Amino acid sequence: MNKTKIAITGLGIVSPAGMKKATFWANLKSGRSFVEKIERFDSTLYQSRIAGQVHDLDAYSHISGRLSKKIDIFAHMALVAAEEAIKDSQIDMGNTDKTRMGAFMGNAIGGWLFAETELRDMYVEGREGISPFMASAWFPAAPQGQVTIYYGIKGYSKTVVSDRASSALALWYAAKTIKDNKNNYCVAGGMEAPVTPFSLLCCNTQDRLTRNNLNPKTAYRPYDLHRDGFALGEGAAMAILEKEETAKARGAHIYGYIKGFGYSCDGYHRSEYAMKPEALEYAIKMCIKDAGWKAEDVDYVCLDAEGTVLGDILEVEALKNVFGSHGKKMAFSAPKSMYGNLLGAQSSLDLVATLMSMEHGLVLPTINFQDADPRCDIDVTPNKAVEKKISKAIIIARGRGGINMVLGVEK
Repeated sequence: MNKTKIAITGLGIVSPAGMKKATFWANLKSGRSFVEKIERFDSTLYQSRIAGQVHDLDAYSHISGRLSKKIDIFAHMALVAAEEAIKDSQIDMGNTDKTRMGAFMGNAIGGWLFAETELRDMYVEGREGISPFMASAWFPAAPQGQVTIYYGIKGYSKTVVSDRASSALALWYAAKTIKDNKNNYCVAGGMEAPVTPFSLLCCNTQDRLTRNNLNPKTAYRPYDLHRDGFALGEGAAMAILEKEETAKARGAHIYGYIKGFGYSCDGYHRSEYAMKPEALEYAIKMCIKDAGWKAEDVDYVCLDAEGTVLGDILEVEALKNVFGSHGKKMAFSAPKSMYGNLLGAQSSLDLVATLMSMEHGLVLPTINFQDADPRCDIDVTPNKAVEKKISKAIIIARGRGGINMVLGVEK
């Protein structure tokens, strides 16, 4: 068995709850909501027209105005988050073998703001009106491409598109390449920019978004009896991964370790969950086994928290079946209830939140919880953060069609 420990030595964040790691943490531990009405375009006719949104990205950006005009906002956010993560890790990029460094990115939608704008111009002005960068700006692999170009990264890299499990799988691929000695370092995470006219329309067709538009701050209420879906969010998060011995040799700060992965598919329907959570249970058990833990070793679960009636019930059922009576000693929460669900990027933000919870000994809350659903009878840390030592945690990500991904993290 490969005993290599994969250390996380740098974190970068672009989110509705903050553009820096410290700001993100301060806002989350206070239990504030960052979901608001969408006003950057006319969203009046959409069934769900609220989201967690990133403001003032340009104020935090290090890239040139010339480059920003050639890329979509989801790639721009990826570049900002990657820069923060690399700086945080204190890797000397000038003396690093770039052929042994990889970039692993996950998203679900791609860069539609750039695409929508250019397609509109094409139909109005003809082919002369469309940007030559259209072909390279919108597709899901664009952020990976831009990050590798910007830093000269030449190692084994990959983009993953797997609905809400995308960045969890990207983190797994990155860790695996380091374990398999294909890379020395990886920048890995996710990015998503779904708050655009066409993307929002597509997301509304899922029938999983909250329609509580008159109360955006309290609309996303997973596990609450009156929940009606999740609020969208946009942003990006990146982590720097390397071998433990490499990190210790250069005196790097280690936030934690990626220890295990579990994955499965329901094999039931192209967009719906199976009515029994056996596949999710299998993924959780696989993750725990891969990490070398027992179920009773897990201190905390960062929940998927779809916020739909069926989605939450199935998730809770799976957790109760796996952890049994130990579940009463564990902590559960959904920090994403504060800033929205970032689809393919969500697991990367969950990773940042979980690692910082470990570092500070604090379980972040699930906000907007008022009336308990008797079918979701686990303690989801309602409304206020709770002090608790966290040493081992799992992060759950599920996607349409019954994709299940579980990531194990250790302090």
